[in-house]
Amino acid sequence: MYFTDRGLEELEERRSQDRVTLGWLAERLREFIDLHPDAASPVDALATWLARLDEDPDELDGSPDPEELADVGDVGDLEDLSDEA
Repeated sequence: MYFTDRGLEELEERRSQDRVTLGWLAERLREFIDLHPDAASPVDALATWLARLDEDPDELDGSPDPEELADVGDVGDLEDLSDEA
């Protein structure tokens, strides 16, 4: 067991018999982020990973979806905006 697994081990030990909905889990994660804003990115990454478990495993590597990037535009567009400031 890794040192960082202690919380997971405690969760399993104390709550492994509990049954919860994903809606309940999402609410608890929101509460956690409110209390610990520095943890927002990893919690969001975990939530996204859980939400997409039924997708193709190759799409779960953390790479952005090319269709989502198409809406972002070119880096040159960002440079044009900085010239306007």
